[in-house]
Amino acid sequence: MSDTVFCRKFKEELPKMIRPPYPGPKGEELFNTVSKKAWDEWTALQTTLINEKQLDLSKKEDRNYLNTQLELFLDNDNHDTAEGFKEL
Repeated sequence: MSDTVFCRKFKEELPKMIRPPYPGPKGEELFNTVSKKAWDEWTALQTTLINEKQLDLSKKEDRNYLNTQLELFLDNDNHDTAEGFKEL
């Protein structure tokens, strides 16, 4: 079994994640199409969005928002960032 995956975000063959990030079909899809590098970048952005926008993951609308942002991020579309956050 290959230790790499063709990453949908970076459009190149990169090291894959150790295991699917979620259970079920969605987790398998992400595992087979997203590199570890892209997933690590997403988890950092996700943490920033949760904290800065004060998301409550017990609320369906906040979970839906994050899932939408995940898809935008992985497809290299315009996605939200935290207001006032500046990358170095």
